[in-house]
Amino acid sequence: MPASEVRADAIAARLSAAGLTTRVEEHGHCTSIEAEVPGTLSAESWREVLEVVAEADRFGLIATNLNGRTLWAVVRKRVPTTGDVGGPAISDRS
Repeated sequence: MPASEVRADAIAARLSAAGLTTRVEEHGHCTSIEAEVPGTLSAESWREVLEVVAEADRFGLIATNLNGRTLWAVVRKRVPTTGDVGGPAISDRS
């Protein structure tokens, strides 16, 4: 099993252990994990959840009045070897 898959599975398992229902989707270059966050999540549980998603390559929270709060995390399947690993390259502005 590739290391990225192990990481994604571990993140999903830990979020589930924290009481969140997770969805895992495989994409071409990454694996995404999403979880609905209940409005009653305690401060201690938030800290635990944030520690878990911090292990992903990227993570965030989408909050709307209609759909509540969805926590997401992305694990890249391959680690970039050069360039800016956090996003697209910035061109020179001469």
